Amino acid sequence: MAADPPYFEEARAAGLSVVTDHPKFELDAYIANYRSKTRIHRLHHIGTHSTQLYLEALTAAIAEAKRGKDVRLYEAMVSALREIVPEDPRATLDTAWVDRATREVKAETDRLELELKGYKNNLIKESIRMGCEDLGRHYHLIGDLSNAIKAYSKERECVQTPVHVAIMNLHLMHVSIDQGNWLSVQSSVQKLRGLTSSSSGGEIDSAQPKLAAAMGLAQMATGSFKDAALSFLATDPRMLQAKLDDPNDPDAFNEILTPNDIAVYGGLCALASMDRHELQTRVLDNSNFRNYLELEPHIRRAISFFVASKYSSCLQILESYKADYLLDLYLHRHVNEIYFRVRSKAIVQYFIPFSCVTLAALATAFNADEPTIERTLVDMIGNGSLDARIDLEKRVLLAKQVDDRREVHEEALAMAKDYERTLQLRLLRMEIINAGLEVKPPVAKDVMSMSSLTGQRGGPPSMAGDVFMGIDTKGKGKNVRTGGLFS
Repeated sequence: MAADPPYFEEARAAGLSVVTDHPKFELDAYIANYRSKTRIHRLHHIGTHSTQLYLEALTAAIAEAKRGKDVRLYEAMVSALREIVPEDPRATLDTAWVDRATREVKAETDRLELELKGYKNNLIKESIRMGCEDLGRHYHLIGDLSNAIKAYSKERECVQTPVHVAIMNLHLMHVSIDQGNWLSVQSSVQKLRGLTSSSSGGEIDSAQPKLAAAMGLAQMATGSFKDAALSFLATDPRMLQAKLDDPNDPDAFNEILTPNDIAVYGGLCALASMDRHELQTRVLDNSNFRNYLELEPHIRRAISFFVASKYSSCLQILESYKADYLLDLYLHRHVNEIYFRVRSKAIVQYFIPFSCVTLAALATAFNADEPTIERTLVDMIGNGSLDARIDLEKRVLLAKQVDDRREVHEEALAMAKDYERTLQLRLLRMEIINAGLEVKPPVAKDVMSMSSLTGQRGGPPSMAGDVFMGIDTKGKGKNVRTGGLFS
């Protein structure tokens, strides 16, 4: 077996993830589901992390980049291949293509800017809006994301209909995803949702599945797995009917995600953040999300095993697909955290009926070796998710012993002391009153006046604690309670 290139050894030393196992997907069939720049970005990620597919992936990325207009992206792909296999002839920059593409890009940029300047001189808002949109799309294609954001943002001054506002925010959302600016992605989604709730336009309503998927992606990227799971679960299944090879299909979102990605992301985020009851009701019984799960049946099986308390089978399925997830453009950063949360929840549920369990039994039950289980338990005890102790000498996990009898006695004694103190305070108050040492509150004038009126009408004499209705200077009534004998 050939040794891995030095690039991957250095990556391991730097703490980066390196996948040595061959993934379950076929690269050509996998990448064919995507279009636009996400194909290049995904190929680049696979090429720089997989010791099995690096040559095939980076070669395909270079060929894909040359079909576009982003010169810097092409140079980055060639540089990545040169860094891994410097002797490969395909790792040489095609300077003729670079020069030609650079001239074409500059000419196209100058033309679009000149057209936009002419539109602004004519003061026609619709023409200015279209000019800004064309310029923003051009900047996005050539990889100038900051100028693309500026061009799309200038449309705000010229948009006249909700549909135009929706199109502008969709463009901003796409560019923000490429930038990795997840706060901006969530902001654009919220604005689009506001439009969809106040308008019934068909073009706006058709964007709902994209909004749910984009929001879920942004929430997953920021570590909010529960919110991400809910967003993916709420994705309308109409995206399943989209033609992935038709860029004009309004339901297609494969320039960012595919329906398979939604099934995987939603299922894993749900496993990491929901309990067994929620997994059953919100995921397995969800008629809409069930359509996505049919695309990735192993995710459905893993969730079913977890709900049925078959944790070993669930974790075994997840481990078998770990290489695929580590090679995913958006998921790879969160794979270890998601797996840790799933394993932690499973250990907590498994340990509930026991007072002690050997580490060997835990390792067998959760399809892992003892050092891995030990590290997991240490982390769980450290973050408070598991209330137990580890006996490293006997290699046993011990539940904290709780003396229920002692707790009941302590609660009873505390209650008795509280009653005793309350009784002493009440007796003290009675003695003060009997001795005439009570400090009486000052008598209000409005109470005196009301008392005199009551006396004139033949009413009974006022006693301590009676409630009177006084008349203030503004003519409004108020309740007054005296604290002693009133004479």
